[in-house]
Amino acid sequence: MVGIEKGKALLDDLIEKAGGCAVVDGGFATQLEWHGASINDPLWSALCLIKDPDLIKRVHLEYLEAGANVLITSSYQATLPGFLSRGFSIEEGELLLKKSVKLAVEARDKFWDAKRRTPGNSYNRALVAASIGSYGAYLADGSEYSGCYGPHVSIEKLKDFHRRRLQVLVEAGPDLLAFETIPNKLEAQILSLEINLQACVELLEEENVQIPSWICFSSVDGENAPSGESFKECLSIINKSNKVAAVGINCAPPHFIQSLIQKFKELTGKIIVVYPNSGEIWDGIAKRWLPSKCFDDNNFELFATKWRDSGAKLIGGCCRTTPSTIRAISRVLRSDS
Repeated sequence: MVGIEKGKALLDDLIEKAGGCAVVDGGFATQLEWHGASINDPLWSALCLIKDPDLIKRVHLEYLEAGANVLITSSYQATLPGFLSRGFSIEEGELLLKKSVKLAVEARDKFWDAKRRTPGNSYNRALVAASIGSYGAYLADGSEYSGCYGPHVSIEKLKDFHRRRLQVLVEAGPDLLAFETIPNKLEAQILSLEINLQACVELLEEENVQIPSWICFSSVDGENAPSGESFKECLSIINKSNKVAAVGINCAPPHFIQSLIQKFKELTGKIIVVYPNSGEIWDGIAKRWLPSKCFDDNNFELFATKWRDSGAKLIGGCCRTTPSTIRAISRVLRSDS
């Protein structure tokens, strides 16, 4: 067993060892800010790749201690155009992208080396998922939550935007690729095509992309993608790709999640991954969180089993969730498995 199938088997094995539902980590920028990092910046959490890489590793370790089985790298808003705008060269930008994976792998290996020597430990070796944020995340204007990229953004432009970052992150050696907060069918289509043997054989042969991916959408109404396109349309594209191992929802309000899991369960046979935010609303223009109804750790603990029982195989948290949230999710899923 080689390549993509080996990677899928690794993910399946992790889920099985976790009792049928593995735990994804939580809000990365949230925890960086809790430690005092100032990241109100277009690079967001990726700013710490430049300013404080040790803090990135520390946060990864905190999520592992909380029970995370999957670490997501700090590369969500790390893009080559973004680094170039800060005066870095292409080569320096690529090294920063690779560093995001390296830091997560180093944290995972340090944690695992210590735990596996502990008699009776119940931890599984975590997987590292390289985060690839949407084009809207790079724009840093909130459009990853609307899908409104304007009339001049074509499939070819999106492919060109994602291509080199995808190549560099794959070269860094993560276990998974995590395409996050995808707002529309257009971007889902190019991501699926980018890693679909039938549509992009030449590119895949050149780059030898043999790492399974997940593609997660956001949702602002609990029914459709932010662009207004139906998830049936989006998943019909993704279902054709044998390179995409899992699909789901991230950074959407938690009260949408159960019905969306049920909807996805009807539309795909792929693994379902969910990691909602706390329910607070991000104002992409004002760059601040708006007061709103939100879930606390007790709510996440209560609903994690419901989400699992509805069909989710990977559950975690996104913005405004913390290691405490992940500890609550991990505790209830372990005790109930």
